[in-house]
Amino acid sequence: MSELSLVFIGLAALAAGFINAIAGGGTLVTFPVLTLLGVPPVAANVTNTLALLPGYLGGTLAQWKDIKGQARKLALLLPLALAGGLGGGILLLATGEKLFGGIVPILILFASGLLALQSPLRAFLLRRAGRQGRQVSPLWGILPLGLAAVYGGYFGAGLSVIVLAALGLGSDESLTRLNAIKQAFAFATNLAAAIWFAFSGKAIWVDVGIMAVAALAGGWLGGKFAGKIPPAVLRWVVVGIGTCVGVYYLVRR
Repeated sequence: MSELSLVFIGLAALAAGFINAIAGGGTLVTFPVLTLLGVPPVAANVTNTLALLPGYLGGTLAQWKDIKGQARKLALLLPLALAGGLGGGILLLATGEKLFGGIVPILILFASGLLALQSPLRAFLLRRAGRQGRQVSPLWGILPLGLAAVYGGYFGAGLSVIVLAALGLGSDESLTRLNAIKQAFAFATNLAAAIWFAFSGKAIWVDVGIMAVAALAGGWLGGKFAGKIPPAVLRWVVVGIGTCVGVYYLVRR
């Protein structure tokens, strides 16, 4: 890969880290850039998962105080996240480049749609969390969370939105506590997939290193600008990019 291509990859990861820190959806920037620069779809997804993993760790550590207070729930959900993430990673490598390349447009458009629904979902969860006097079984969320973890290991864009919705099915916790569990669940899902991918022979480690550093820098910048850029504006920009990319891939097939 040329030096100019590495610069583009670094800039894409910088943007992804920035976007993830404010609105989410950074994968919809980095994954298409990798594939447009000639990286095969499966290798691009493997590389992207490994490179952006530190960002999930950072989000988890940032909410560690809220996470620690939910140890019993984590003991139930983290094994599910790890198993689902590993299952999704195994499924991805078994899919093959040609088949996965054909599915990519659908996955990108699906993830863009999920991101578009993030604000209505947030409003729903806030209303739901305000209701009193009703107990909800956490088992309601087990199946959706398991499917979300498999999806996260397989592709991952929009995972946080799915996890937050599934958590809301089985809990009346505040949005802050749900978000903390979401961070830990998403990190565990991506960690399991990343460990599997690290030994797959599909990762492009030069790209992983450049993207990881750039994404961390972007996350730091995003934290600095978090109060100055409306998350909804940035989110809709990402939705627009993802939709255009998804349609482009559909037309190109």
